[in-house]
Amino acid sequence: MALSPLFLFVVLSTLSVLTAYEAPEDKEDIFASRACPAFLIFDNAAYLSDMTIELPCHCKPEEAHSVVWYYQKQLGSTDIRALTDFEGTSSVDSSRVGSGSELRSRFSIRLFSLLIFRVQESDSGHYTCGTASGHFFYGYDVDVQEARRVSFPWSKTQRVAAVKSEDKVLFQVFTSFWSWSVCDRCGVPGEQTRVGLCYVQSDYLEVRYRLEADRVTSCGSSAVPKALGLEKEKYGAELGVRNCHVPCPSKPPTSSEQQGLLDLLSYGEAESKATIPIYYHNHPADTLLILSCPGARPEHAVAWDRGSVPLYRSEYIEGVNQSARMFIDTGHHLHFQPVHLEDKGSYFCWLQGKYAAEIRLGVYLRLSRKRMLSDPESIYAMKVVLICYMVFTAVFLPIVFGQYCWRTLKDRRLAL
Repeated sequence: MALSPLFLFVVLSTLSVLTAYEAPEDKEDIFASRACPAFLIFDNAAYLSDMTIELPCHCKPEEAHSVVWYYQKQLGSTDIRALTDFEGTSSVDSSRVGSGSELRSRFSIRLFSLLIFRVQESDSGHYTCGTASGHFFYGYDVDVQEARRVSFPWSKTQRVAAVKSEDKVLFQVFTSFWSWSVCDRCGVPGEQTRVGLCYVQSDYLEVRYRLEADRVTSCGSSAVPKALGLEKEKYGAELGVRNCHVPCPSKPPTSSEQQGLLDLLSYGEAESKATIPIYYHNHPADTLLILSCPGARPEHAVAWDRGSVPLYRSEYIEGVNQSARMFIDTGHHLHFQPVHLEDKGSYFCWLQGKYAAEIRLGVYLRLSRKRMLSDPESIYAMKVVLICYMVFTAVFLPIVFGQYCWRTLKDRRLAL
């Protein structure tokens, strides 16, 4: 039976589509070229809290088509968590992740790599990629450090603390800083930030951990033996902040008539705000709120403005003012604890020195909100109700008593 030309065309087209998705033969397979270690060791990796981190599974057998990530706080403990759906496809929406949420709701597995959103100090520990049957391929010793200190330009670039025992140096603790970020604003005064992480140098580190450098690991790493007496709670990351002022990128020249019209319409200074995307968000009053700059990553330079008023880190960074209700954390998120009705308005975020987005915040009252007896508004309402009850009682009782006396006297008169 002869095949029709139409059928042959459909078959040939399907084959061409299928072969278009085949991997090229000259493409290097990183898993085939890198063998897994025979003895599982852990790479030391230090991060700042509120960052989004990625842990690649650098090696695995070719027959393994998915990986399972395991989390263990301390080696040898029985508390081991499997961070996967056992298909290697778990994913979350990073824009909805909160810092107080559990680790299970803040991770995603993409191309065998483990992504953890807004890591916290409690997420420190051992992360290992392997299979559901218990075969391990690669491991990390993750140390998440909180910024316990905010330094300004006059602070030292490095601080070193040494501990000696019988004229023998057991370890040295120092702070290693990243490079300064770009200026977070242009055309107006801005700020630059840099992250400093805590590291320790010693000859007595555990051999099962791959160190950052020779005899150097992060302060919170499990490679530091407890016998050294390093009090990890005293050490942490440091955030450096300094002022900057850079011009905005040059724009195409405009005629005097166009510039005059822009100035007349008040678009002369805010020309860059006219094209940025606008996001709308409504939030109930007296609750916690966290605003994130769309498209921002922890390594980016991010700034916040409330309307035309800049919110500088020198005043609003987390930890500087303990009584502040609004602050910026190390992950560049704007916090309201809690948000009030007067906080509604437009908030602008800068990304890498340019306007990135406008967030129009609306705040409303929840009429069905349950109030606690310790709430000041509830106490005030109870006082008002009690006073009104006492006033009505003071008025009502004399009236009832007067009526009783009048009726008694009236009945006596009638009896006489």
